Amino acid sequence: MEYVDVIVDISHEKLDRVFQYRVPEALSGKIRIGMQVSFPFGRGNRPMKGYVTGITEEPDYPPEKIKELDGIVEGSVCAESQLIALAAWMREQYGSTMNQALKTVLPVKQEVARQRDVTLRLIISREEAEEQLRKELKKNNRTRARLLAALLDADGTITKREAAERYRITAPVIRGLERDDVLKSETQTRYRNPFEGHFKKRAEVPELSAQQRAAVDGIWADYERGERRTCLLQGVTGSGKTEVYMALIERVIRQGKQAIVLIPEIALTYQTVRRFYERFGARVSVLHSRLSDGERYDQFVRAKEGQLDVMIGPRSALFTPFSDLGMIIIDEEHEGAYKSETVPRYDAREAAIYRASLCGASVVLGSATPSLESSYRAREGVYGWYRLDSRIGTAVLPQVEIIDLREELREGNRGIFSRKLTDALSERLRRGEQAMLFLNRRGFSGFVSCRSCGEALRCPHCDVSLSLHTDGYLKCHYCGYEMRMPKKCPSCGSPYISGFRAGTQQIEREVKRLFPAARVLRMDYDTTRAKESYETILSAFGRGEADVLVGTQMIVKGHDFPNVTLVGVVAADISLHAPDYRAAERTFTLLTQAVGRAGRAEKPGEALIQTYRPEHYSIRAAARQDYDAFYEQELSYRRLMAYPPVQEMLGIYLSCEEQELLKQRAEELGAYIRAQDPALQVIGPAVAALSKKNDIYRMVIYIKYERKERLLEIKRRLECRIKEEPQWDRVRVQFDYNPQQSY
Repeated sequence: MEYVDVIVDISHEKLDRVFQYRVPEALSGKIRIGMQVSFPFGRGNRPMKGYVTGITEEPDYPPEKIKELDGIVEGSVCAESQLIALAAWMREQYGSTMNQALKTVLPVKQEVARQRDVTLRLIISREEAEEQLRKELKKNNRTRARLLAALLDADGTITKREAAERYRITAPVIRGLERDDVLKSETQTRYRNPFEGHFKKRAEVPELSAQQRAAVDGIWADYERGERRTCLLQGVTGSGKTEVYMALIERVIRQGKQAIVLIPEIALTYQTVRRFYERFGARVSVLHSRLSDGERYDQFVRAKEGQLDVMIGPRSALFTPFSDLGMIIIDEEHEGAYKSETVPRYDAREAAIYRASLCGASVVLGSATPSLESSYRAREGVYGWYRLDSRIGTAVLPQVEIIDLREELREGNRGIFSRKLTDALSERLRRGEQAMLFLNRRGFSGFVSCRSCGEALRCPHCDVSLSLHTDGYLKCHYCGYEMRMPKKCPSCGSPYISGFRAGTQQIEREVKRLFPAARVLRMDYDTTRAKESYETILSAFGRGEADVLVGTQMIVKGHDFPNVTLVGVVAADISLHAPDYRAAERTFTLLTQAVGRAGRAEKPGEALIQTYRPEHYSIRAAARQDYDAFYEQELSYRRLMAYPPVQEMLGIYLSCEEQELLKQRAEELGAYIRAQDPALQVIGPAVAALSKKNDIYRMVIYIKYERKERLLEIKRRLECRIKEEPQWDRVRVQFDYNPQQSY
């Protein structure tokens, strides 16, 4: 007799444990770990669904007290046992229910019907078909004759779709010829391929440079010795990190194994897939949120059935169900996009290393500007470390100039662009070269404020500034609240109220005003909502159909446009003043990546950085492309303030509809944590940066300590305390290790 351990498919802490059920004889041997099953639950035996997490022949309870499963949920997708183990680890590490973790590792939850192609094929000889055609014409059966003529013209085979659309053939006509044994319908199922027909495999493989070969050989030597370690590949922009990835993956595939390549942005998908497809052919695919349900399901099945060697995508692609995974590549590993902002708040880099340990794979982290955590571990010898210090071929790093906007203002220039940037744009347009203008903010306006009293217009529900849109409405990007732009300040009645116009739309409009003949494309959240908008914009710019590309950070990550010789950073200070201890690191990274888009081929590049803080070390180091100088200064700051990577940090996020109750529980929790260990550094409780969202109040507590294991232990104690005490029922608590975003 078989028994299964099942976790109820509901994200509720009190049900976050396994329940045991008996397998009916009809299903014996058919149940697998990860399957979704239905079963009677509770005293009322109400029907519920859940996931199988274990199978045994030895029950934990008296057999007569164990209920029987109802059955397997039709159409559900099975999670492999390896992914179940990964979900269990994520639950323990990041503080979530098992169900929340399971739903995270299942990027595809439901089966989707396969696409079918129907082909019509003659089953008689050509001579017989021509005779049949003459008979149909004689009987004036024009539709049957038209179909026979089409089949003869196409050497006996056409698709049913072509017959219907081109020749207006109906189903009864086809069935009639089938009954007469003239033709036969053949049905074939096929996988939806999001890039079918877009790319072609190329035979040539570029020769690696000495530094690239050294990196490939070094990483592979560890792999062949059975040392599945994590390695950091640090290479300047344009140094050919992708060629190193592909050389390693080629060796992995030769051993019959598969590889996952993680990228931080969907915007990078098209270019990355193209390069890998040209190298490895149709056994490369992609998983991301912009695919249709059918496309996502088909890629999941193709991977599961061994029809793919390489899967590319953002962090959810980490959960591709490969059976023999050999390597995980994480490109642009410094990106905050690899950290989930929803429960479980997992770090894809840590999750990748754990998954690799489950299946004997290696992990390669790649970046021109590695995160301080990865760089710290590489320098401490925890990670392998390989560097690419020069660009490929004849390309050299661009000339970079920092422009002091304070000086521009003193000299009477109140425009968005400095005089130097305006002149540089003009010169590129004259020479037929391309330029990119980067601003890390979308829309027309960051906020609307009164110049008399200084009051900003804020969302009454979320305590954030409202943004002015082109339709004249102020909108909250958190909850959707909107109001019409007032003519007078609601606080003091002053008419001097306006928006801070520093968005990508305004930059686009200013370029068109200054250079009416310029062809301008804009790439930000607002212009990339459609399914294929990323590919459309980037491929158009790559073909030279635009002179200037204006955009947010999605335009400065990993793209390679040979004709771009100018990059203008319009306002380098925006990210520098974020309420986050990583602000300087993010600023350095963004500027370095932005500067790196210029001069990636034979033509020399130039980058202009506009800023009100030209003396800041992150801006100066980015202008010099000097990662080591930035690392040393930033690490000194982190060491002084006991921030990661020098110490580990645990964020505890509390939220409640009742402000006083939230404050009371937060203070109780803070006191409890301090009583556990005087060596813990506890910050807060304090009001969160976003103090209210959708009418729910928010507070935060941070804990710092040198060892993560101690913070894990504290987290477990807090989870037990919260579950056991009923006064916590109305307060929601979440955990976040080494937070990437402010709460």
